[in-house]
Amino acid sequence: MCAREPTMIADRSPRLHSLLAAGLLLLAGAAQATPQIQSWQTDNGARVLFVAAPELPMVDVRVVFDAGSARDGGKSGLASMTTAMLDQGAGDWDADTIAARMENVGAQISSSTDRDLSMVSVRSLTQPKALDTALETLAEVLAEPTFRPDDLERLRQNTLIAIRQDQESPRTVAQKALYHAVFGNHPYASDPTGTEDSVRALTREDLVEFHRRYFTGANAVVAIVGDLNRPAAERLAERVIGSLPAGERPAPLPQVTELAAGALERISFPSSQTTVLAGQPGMRRGDPDYFALYLGNHILGGSGLVSLLMDEVREKRGLSYSTFSYFLPLAQPGPFLMGLQTRNDQADQAREVMLDTLKRFVTEGPTEEELTAAKKNLTGGFPLRIASNADILGYLAVIGFYGLPLDYLDRFVERIESIDAAQIRDAFARRVHPDRLAIVSVGGEGNPKVSAAGATH
Repeated sequence: MCAREPTMIADRSPRLHSLLAAGLLLLAGAAQATPQIQSWQTDNGARVLFVAAPELPMVDVRVVFDAGSARDGGKSGLASMTTAMLDQGAGDWDADTIAARMENVGAQISSSTDRDLSMVSVRSLTQPKALDTALETLAEVLAEPTFRPDDLERLRQNTLIAIRQDQESPRTVAQKALYHAVFGNHPYASDPTGTEDSVRALTREDLVEFHRRYFTGANAVVAIVGDLNRPAAERLAERVIGSLPAGERPAPLPQVTELAAGALERISFPSSQTTVLAGQPGMRRGDPDYFALYLGNHILGGSGLVSLLMDEVREKRGLSYSTFSYFLPLAQPGPFLMGLQTRNDQADQAREVMLDTLKRFVTEGPTEEELTAAKKNLTGGFPLRIASNADILGYLAVIGFYGLPLDYLDRFVERIESIDAAQIRDAFARRVHPDRLAIVSVGGEGNPKVSAAGATH
């Protein structure tokens, strides 16, 4: 449940797409070999992770900052707005000029913000003119955004429209309510997009100050994947981020508090179906229980049609077309979430079946047959998860930002294979508490929204 990604794609050239398609075929053949990650620091303190990928004349760059919505400081939506404004004007260029520069060389630029981080990514061919233009543009966008008032107002209005559209989606209403129920006063509780009131209140000075504080070298990770050697990658990293001040990393986010008791919030909504979400604080990135919880959840609700939740809720009872569960690890413990959509008249029954399935799994754990099948599915499908430059880039950004070991990909299969049923039972018994779930139910007609204070418990 991340913020809506403010995608800024300047071009979708047929040549670039054909190269991408070819790359998937080329890389699939070598997918069993995990990428060799190299790492170093730039002069201004940014951490760089690099994988050489000579199969295609392309390079992908992602710059990640510890500047997610958890750093909004009470001004909800500030991180998202700041990041989305970066390519709306930088240096002497306006938004149209930036878009044209990228389009003319067949490059792409995009950005996004979630609760932990903000990032800007560029994809380019390695042909000298194309790469030079793309890197020059990225460096200027990161270091010299102008935050022009008219551009800010245009983006503000677009964001307000998006927030109002969110209010028409029962699933989005449920997601936002559940995060508040799970995280309370923690910064993770707020939606990265912000609220109508908070977005209206943001000023240009707020954005300038947020950029000055968080878009620095020491607060950045640079991930690079492409047809480069190490010296070329070092020059690229310095060029992209070297003009940023060194700055300092911010203090760690506050710890997440466990829920003391379960609660059910019912929100009336004019829909024929009810969305039910349940959650509680789960685990952080690098958690010692990560692989046991990850593998266990794959069996419980993370493996689609063959999961226990799908079997109990859909196959046996026909209560929902789909149901799921997942952990979303963050810098501090992110949520463990479960959910489904069902007819209004069977919402209570579906919710009870979902919760009963969780309780049974926490108590009993998986069977050996379920465990074997899950391991085969995860380890057998792992090569496809690192089969493209884009996949590898995403992993590099996560490994660098969260300080995971550089052998994370090398040892993924080994770590999955090492988990047994007893470890899954132990991890779930200690970390997942069915009696302390926050539950949000959104659906039905005729009544106004029930606030948290007036919710049925």
